[in-house]
Amino acid sequence: MKFYNIFFSPTGGTKKVADIIINGAKQEAEVIDLIKEPDKIKKAQFKKDDVCLVGVPSYGGRIPSVITEMFRNVKADGTKAILAVVFGNRAIDDTLLELQDILEASGFVCIAGMEAVAEHSLLHQFGTGRPDSQDEKELMGFATKIMENIATQRTPEFPGNRPYRQYGGVPFKPTVNKKCTSCGLCAKECPTGAISLDDPKITDNDKCISCMHCVAVCPKKARNYSKFISFIAGRNMKKICSGRKENKLYL
Repeated sequence: MKFYNIFFSPTGGTKKVADIIINGAKQEAEVIDLIKEPDKIKKAQFKKDDVCLVGVPSYGGRIPSVITEMFRNVKADGTKAILAVVFGNRAIDDTLLELQDILEASGFVCIAGMEAVAEHSLLHQFGTGRPDSQDEKELMGFATKIMENIATQRTPEFPGNRPYRQYGGVPFKPTVNKKCTSCGLCAKECPTGAISLDDPKITDNDKCISCMHCVAVCPKKARNYSKFISFIAGRNMKKICSGRKENKLYL
């Protein structure tokens, strides 16, 4: 049995969750970072006895659109998949169900799922510092339960609805300030190719999914988004995103 740790983590929260789960499963895992090595998923040969942890963030209760495209050319052979959906202290809505559909279309068998809280990638006042020590204990416990009966597990019933909820994106589009040196790191790692390789100061807002990876990786902190829009959005979302939301396991 080979174990894979597959994740799409623009700002690091999903990777943190995935790494905790891998530690709890007590497995040596081959890492497939869907942002830094997007072609690696296409070359992987997933066998029936393999197990894949697939971690993705929830954007407005949906899968980031680029994930759907990434898995279109992936072919698994009844490979077991553990699903981990990470959200910024609001809700996952249809994300787990959509991820299940995407993976099953590629030949995976979904044997377990989790929803886990991480600090909101845009509005950092929600879920601040998560996953924290309490989250780590819970997620490692989830992983232990999954591994104890991994051979006999079947696909659980995941929350969500078909058709999936509509998601029109968010108004947060990163812009460049005077600190930009055009090093090109943001353009190289942009998962949708929204940033021009020839001139990294140019962003195609139609392609941008507001994942904020460019903001997170910029060595000069030269990319950011409107603080005014952030303030308004934070005020509007305060009620629904406040309080401590729970991690959940589906077996």
